[in-house]
Amino acid sequence: MVIAKDTQPILVTPGPASVAARARLLSRRGEPLFLADWERVLMIHFEVDTDFLRQQVPFELDLRDGCAFVSLVAFTMGRMRPRFGGRLARWLFSPIATHHFLNVRTYVRHEGEAGIHFLAEWLSSRLAVRLGPATFGLPYHFGQIGYRHDWQTGVSGRVEDPAMGTAFAYRAEVSAIAREIGAPFVPCASGSRDEWLMERYTAFTAWRGRRQFFRVWHPPWPQCEARVSLKDTALLERNWSWFRDARLVGANFSPGVAGVWMGRPHLTEGRD
Repeated sequence: MVIAKDTQPILVTPGPASVAARARLLSRRGEPLFLADWERVLMIHFEVDTDFLRQQVPFELDLRDGCAFVSLVAFTMGRMRPRFGGRLARWLFSPIATHHFLNVRTYVRHEGEAGIHFLAEWLSSRLAVRLGPATFGLPYHFGQIGYRHDWQTGVSGRVEDPAMGTAFAYRAEVSAIAREIGAPFVPCASGSRDEWLMERYTAFTAWRGRRQFFRVWHPPWPQCEARVSLKDTALLERNWSWFRDARLVGANFSPGVAGVWMGRPHLTEGRD
């Protein structure tokens, strides 16, 4: 089920990658651990230097046609709550239930399974920033984040890292077709680069020498093309000098998905 406060909910039929991801997640007892809504998602894709990226990623890079990619994912997570525990559990999680994210992710493989690896993540919740590294091995940073993700009138955002004094800012416009006929959000074409970039359901993490993974599941992203203009990239260039030479290759906007399944962290050794 799609979350989109300014459109009618859209039902999306799971594709092969989504079906396989669901089976992998449920192969572990007690999964999923959390549920959440991922709302108004903008993904911005770059082709980057393979050799430089490989030096910063502790997993095998997953390449497409010999090229390495990094994607920025700007979205709002809403209503995060434990799968079990009822109202009390939801109340206990309410301080971190809803906040903004900017994920910087690349594409990896481990023991034949395709996934993502986060280079960095900025969150608007200071409390969540404190919890993420120790539990899921995630490279969290606090960011002052402002998103205006209204696909009908324009999409824009700014993420500032107060500790570094640098920011990332953008504007985006969804496809003209979307503006003209309503909400033509559909799954990516089978076999396309967009599908390869967007339909990922496993995250491989490394923190203090501990390599982990966790899985998620949701129906395929309902999405459309977006045209992006980068207004400030100092935050990215400060963290990764190779980003100055990264080539913008496309962007996608999605109204989001509701009830995303989020799995537990597991050590990579001996995984299913």
